[in-house]
Amino acid sequence: MQQSHYMTHSGLLLKAMQGSHLTLDEGLTLYLNASTAELMFAANQVRQRLHPGKQVTWLIDRNVNYTNVCVSGCQFCNFYRGANHKEAYITTIEQYKEKIDELFARGGEQLLFQGGMHPKLGLDFYTGLFRQLKELYPRLKLHALGPPEVVHISNLEGISYQETLVALISAGLDSLPGAGAEILADRVRGTISKNKCTVGQWLDVMREAHKLGLTTSATMMFGHIETMEERIQHMIHIRDVQDEKPQGATGFISFIPWPFQDEGTTLQKKYGISNSVSSEDYMRLIAISRLMLPNVPNIQASWLTVGKDTAQLCLHGGANDFGSIMIEENVVSVAGANYKFNEEGIQRAIREAGFEPRLRDQQFRPVLLP
Repeated sequence: MQQSHYMTHSGLLLKAMQGSHLTLDEGLTLYLNASTAELMFAANQVRQRLHPGKQVTWLIDRNVNYTNVCVSGCQFCNFYRGANHKEAYITTIEQYKEKIDELFARGGEQLLFQGGMHPKLGLDFYTGLFRQLKELYPRLKLHALGPPEVVHISNLEGISYQETLVALISAGLDSLPGAGAEILADRVRGTISKNKCTVGQWLDVMREAHKLGLTTSATMMFGHIETMEERIQHMIHIRDVQDEKPQGATGFISFIPWPFQDEGTTLQKKYGISNSVSSEDYMRLIAISRLMLPNVPNIQASWLTVGKDTAQLCLHGGANDFGSIMIEENVVSVAGANYKFNEEGIQRAIREAGFEPRLRDQQFRPVLLP
């Protein structure tokens, strides 16, 4: 039995290291049974095949929330407010200017532009705002919204996802974050984010984005009510949509998984569900994602949610990107993610792990430090 067990593992690891697609059963077998060392070794081989050498990329950008009003009511979110809440806001142009000026002064060019699904903000709000920001700051890059917002806007306007995306792109949208994926399983979404888009809708928005040549990313928030099988299936959904992208399109440029941040959330208070993801659990998730997603070029370690030490170890187990210094972050931080980095700190952390930091933009093109 031991020899057969070893052969099964070694064969599956070899298949993954060669860049072949693992099935759900194969991925689950490795995820549940392979040692952390085996997974990290194989994932590092894939990482080295895709990104030979010692470079690890990082980014300077700023999270800006255009509103905190949201009708989604996600059970894991402490950020949103109702439309009539005394703390509800819509960010003003003067506030944007102050934030963007600081971003540019620090050498960044990109806004990660997200917020709530506001019941009264239609397509004209977003296209008008994007155009205004681009007129004020022609160099500004807008990594903005996400599939749930695109579905929400399309429903408000009664138009297709493609029409919504075409209008946003013409107004200045540069790339589409993979926000709102959580776990791509309708069983899970029905409990933790029942008012948000379905799995099929999330994937369909990304399909349309790729057809339009829009670069996207994919995320996963795990460690709450999902099963191991649902985690692997989530990755297969991403991989399948990436396989469908038109020739020449980038599609999903990166995959960014992070553990559920539980502090003060409804999931914790009402259901007693806490983040039980250990450092080893996170490293295994990063490694298996590298093995399951040979067609997604970059895997990001989320230092914001797991801390420096664990993220550094992930660079030896499949991850090749350290993400952003995040000049401003207001969503996961209000649920307990308290780690911080500045430009010097993030580069020092990459060097400490034995790698060479390389500043990048959202398209993973090298950028010179100011």
